[in-house]
Amino acid sequence: MSFQNKNLSVIAYANGFTLWHYAANETMATISASGYFNNVRTLMNIGDIVIINASDNTAIKKINVTAQNITTAAI
Repeated sequence: MSFQNKNLSVIAYANGFTLWHYAANETMATISASGYFNNVRTLMNIGDIVIINASDNTAIKKINVTAQNITTAAI
């Protein structure tokens, strides 16, 4: 399965920072893979935070945006 817009929500937004929530029936490894969030590249910014509820784990990760991919990393 791939990224689904319907599973992404904004929890809070202020001063160019967004706190996101993403829940899906996929593993954390799949959701955390480089490029998984590329469909919303224009919405996410460096330093945004995403709370991920995966099928096997829950984690809070920071967003990094490069020219080619959105990546997530541990806080």
